[in-house]
Amino acid sequence: MADPARASGEPAASATPPSDPAQTGGPAIRRLPEGLVNRIAAGEVIERPASAVKELVENAIDAGARRIEVTVRDGGRALIAVADDGRGMTAAELELAIARHATSKLPEEDLFHITTLGFRGEALPSIGSVSRLTITSRAAGSDTAHRIQVDGGVERAVEPAAGSQGTRVEVRDLFFATPARLKFLRSARAESMAIVDVLNRIAMAHPEIAFTLEDDGRRKLSVQGAQGDLLDSRLDRLGAIMGRDFKENALAIDAEREGVRLTGHAGLPTLNRGNAQMQFLFVNGRPVRDKQLIGAVRAAYQDFLARDRHPMLALFLDCDPRWVDVNVHPAKAEVRFREPGLVRGLIVGALRHALAEAGHRASTTVAGSALGALRPQDGPSPLPYRGGSGGMGGGHAYRPQAEGWRPDRGLAASAYSFQGPDGRDAFAPSARGEGAPPDHGGEHAPAPTDAGAYDPETGEAAPRGEELQAYPLGAARAQLHETYVVAQTGDGIVIVDQHAAHERLVYERMKRAIESTGVARQGLLIPEIIDLGEDRAERVLARAEELAELGLVVEGFGPGAVAVRETPALLGEMDAQGLLNDLADELEEMGDAFKLKESLEEVCGTMACHGSVRSGRRLTVEEMNALLRQMEATPHSGQCNHGRPTYVELKLADIEKLFGRR
Repeated sequence: MADPARASGEPAASATPPSDPAQTGGPAIRRLPEGLVNRIAAGEVIERPASAVKELVENAIDAGARRIEVTVRDGGRALIAVADDGRGMTAAELELAIARHATSKLPEEDLFHITTLGFRGEALPSIGSVSRLTITSRAAGSDTAHRIQVDGGVERAVEPAAGSQGTRVEVRDLFFATPARLKFLRSARAESMAIVDVLNRIAMAHPEIAFTLEDDGRRKLSVQGAQGDLLDSRLDRLGAIMGRDFKENALAIDAEREGVRLTGHAGLPTLNRGNAQMQFLFVNGRPVRDKQLIGAVRAAYQDFLARDRHPMLALFLDCDPRWVDVNVHPAKAEVRFREPGLVRGLIVGALRHALAEAGHRASTTVAGSALGALRPQDGPSPLPYRGGSGGMGGGHAYRPQAEGWRPDRGLAASAYSFQGPDGRDAFAPSARGEGAPPDHGGEHAPAPTDAGAYDPETGEAAPRGEELQAYPLGAARAQLHETYVVAQTGDGIVIVDQHAAHERLVYERMKRAIESTGVARQGLLIPEIIDLGEDRAERVLARAEELAELGLVVEGFGPGAVAVRETPALLGEMDAQGLLNDLADELEEMGDAFKLKESLEEVCGTMACHGSVRSGRRLTVEEMNALLRQMEATPHSGQCNHGRPTYVELKLADIEKLFGRR
């Protein structure tokens, strides 16, 4: 017989309640102890000693400090002390400061209008729960300082103490209350380096504040607070932290768009590094590591650097706090923008404009590296660099041998457009007879004369002799090993890699053609058939329409073969087989999820390499001077498409030092 209670839909009196752990198979929901909650919060906010330094220094900045002194011992494990001259705290405020979610930085309780570096009220209680924390503070206008101590989350009463205006926070035995956390810390040296990095980033964003860092008795950082205009003094602060080379080779950035302003400094492309450690990004004075911003920087430099090289820069983005969400991550290192496309466009546009304004300028470190290599050294000479040297593109090793020149290819007639008095192109092969090399009657290039180049603007003869030395890249004097052009300036010499320089010039012309009228094409009298293999051929043919927009017309010609019918006119005579093989490799590396127009730096760079003056190509004095003048008139000509320098400038004073004349 059925149970009447069950029939009526009501539970039987003896039934086990659903909330009983025995029936549900798990423990009941309960409130965690306060101490455990604090340790969980500490794990999110205080990951390592550097995290504690960051939180404490940011608190000092929010308190209006103008001088901040940091002292650490044993990588921050034994001691972290941060002293400032800010507003300080009263006895009542000290007691509240170590309570969770107690803060003075959200007066309107609006998480979308944050104007301070800190705002959650979690840093001090989190640090106090895993260390021995002592805070001594004296409020502005007060005659007495006060102290409060927290040992592993256990608070002591506030007591009077001696101290000047401001606050001193001491953190001893970090993570003593959570021994397992200590096992995951790195070496003292690694933790010290992380602390230095954190403090450097904060110091860059606040040049008006003086910072000192003492690590195990050694002064790691010491910068004075700037006076006057902060934008003008910021470069001095960046130079003190990033090095003198950056200060000497940095381009000023100042752009604004729809209420978002970008300032800072960016290094020339030839001043680059093998990693992104020297890229510093800030949003409203807050150091951030944001993938979107890093991607914008990479896009701006993609025409000038190889994929494994990274520029040096420090960029500061300022906008309405309501336009950016900083409450994304407990460490506040990531941000989200209301208009991410606007921010990306501003960064890319501002950086590209600054790089274009730099013209043919290359970093001063290029000359320094050259002089260092020239100085006598003990031991055997280093082996020559074999891969992708001299800006010759994507890892191709063009050797400076005379037999590298091919009479059947010649030099692109339209690669340079310098018209001489006779109406002929100064670089056209027809000017000397169907691309044949000039007959110098000897093995080496001719002795230089005072002959000048043709002016690319007027078509008239340029100044001759000593007048040419007044140009930034001087007057051509010789060609060495049929690869390097040597020019004389008013106070030194310039050595130009002819292939790397011409590659950049051709590349810039291709970009301008694509942006304006499109790349002009020239048909081949007899199509060139190239065997690529089925997979590589399919990859190239899948992009046939996009390649045609870049001036290269291809079509299938049986299994694994491609027929080249038209090539970019500005490349002139070229090695179609080498170009197609290189493009197939580029397409394989970049994958299928992109459009060629979005990766012009790869495709056009490969094309420009195959249409440039090669190493082993003899140039006349007129051609060499024309190359120098075109470099001066072309933006970005100081480096090839891969960030390597196209020329090295050596001052006469530096050369004299090599010979002990100074």
